[in-house]
Amino acid sequence: MSTPPNIVLVVMDTARAREVAMLESLASGSTTIGELSEGGSTYTNAYSAAPWTLPSHGSLFTGTYPSKHGAHAGHKRLEGNLDTIAETFRANDYETVAVSNNTWISEEFGFGRGFDEFHKTWQYVQTDTDLGEVARKNDGFGMVRELAKKLVDGNPVVNAANAIYGQFFRKREDDGASRTNKWIEQWLSARDGDPFFLFVNYLEPHLDYHPPQSIAEEFLPENISFEAAMEIPQNAWEFIAGELELTETELETLHALYVAEIAYLDRQLETLINQLKVTGKWDNTIFVLTSDHGENIGEHGMMDHQYCLYDTLLHVPLIITGGAFDDGGEHEKLVQTTDIAPTLLDAAGIESAPITSQFQGHSFHPTTSDSPREYVVAEYMAAQPSMNALERQLDDVPPFMHTYDRSLRAIRTADQKLIRGSDGSTEYYDLTEDPNEQSPIADERTDEISALKAQLDDWLQSFEPASHEESIGMSDQAKSRLEELGYIQ
Repeated sequence: MSTPPNIVLVVMDTARAREVAMLESLASGSTTIGELSEGGSTYTNAYSAAPWTLPSHGSLFTGTYPSKHGAHAGHKRLEGNLDTIAETFRANDYETVAVSNNTWISEEFGFGRGFDEFHKTWQYVQTDTDLGEVARKNDGFGMVRELAKKLVDGNPVVNAANAIYGQFFRKREDDGASRTNKWIEQWLSARDGDPFFLFVNYLEPHLDYHPPQSIAEEFLPENISFEAAMEIPQNAWEFIAGELELTETELETLHALYVAEIAYLDRQLETLINQLKVTGKWDNTIFVLTSDHGENIGEHGMMDHQYCLYDTLLHVPLIITGGAFDDGGEHEKLVQTTDIAPTLLDAAGIESAPITSQFQGHSFHPTTSDSPREYVVAEYMAAQPSMNALERQLDDVPPFMHTYDRSLRAIRTADQKLIRGSDGSTEYYDLTEDPNEQSPIADERTDEISALKAQLDDWLQSFEPASHEESIGMSDQAKSRLEELGYIQ
């Protein structure tokens, strides 16, 4: 019997499809992503089920939508009522390992289930106590006093190591990709046997954009130095609230930095793939490259990835290589991140697993008998950050921002899209005529709008939503790290 394939699932956090697709034409040479696309299967119409990290990863791990798995801004944890793909692989004799660079994707928020090992790159020594928070919030004697108070909690040596690491070393190289690859290299070299399921979350394209200077200079506009680019403010919430005004040149420069972050990550992907090749794992590996969501860089008056369901946030890259996916070319059919879990089970030959009964996603494996999708759905269950959180951070939250304090659902076909809000708002787009969703159409398309509303209603009635709507607290350490990433709590 042949050995089941290894599965490597890589999330380029915050990488939207357009920039990933255009990287080959913008870069000075060939790219790793371009080579993956050329040799594998590229899905040009792949969409996330949610516009930000917590709910989108919940959908990726469970094959369900946010209202079913229940992890969103109103309940910030993936609970244990649904199986995860990691649990399924482990139950089928896979070694399961995760490496995360994003605090949302950690045991604290419910993502550790099913993993034999879960490595968090923001800790030098893996522990539940993170004194890096103390080092980041205090200087000089203030830091010494706070460390003295905290060192008695847990293991003093481990705590001190993490505090020093957080203060002096953690961000010296990048946002974690280099450290991720070094850890994976050691893990691959030390392990025996197959198969394994490896999940990796790389954080580089996420705000703040701070790519290496040598790479940034490949993409910056003419007459814009790296130093000048790095002086441009990147406060998303001030921009959305109108407290921060950016010129077209400044937004173009931020976009260039964003592309440079993806280009840097492209080089780190090359390192990861070479490690798989050197250790003899590549030839029997299904390698998935995708993103959890996209990004707004001034589009729709927005920055970061909240408060809307436009394709700038939902359209994600998806490339799969290995096995039946090799030399598959480009596919224009609609697929969704909820479809990745059932597709990977098909690739691994895992049948009749308990998780299949909960799936809302559909396998798009080349050998599947599942019918192609007619539409994709996305959900934004609650505002993140909330208006109360914004009011604690900004000098003034203008009245128009309170219109963002609602939930949203979107349904999208190949050429139409409807976005519906809990406040009664409706936006309809003819994507053939308006692919960038700039001009919503209302009165003249009543039949199309009614049909999409009915499809969305039918979809909502097809399953039982999660009932755990209560707010979930988080540790001070997690809150501090999330606020470093721009997630106001």
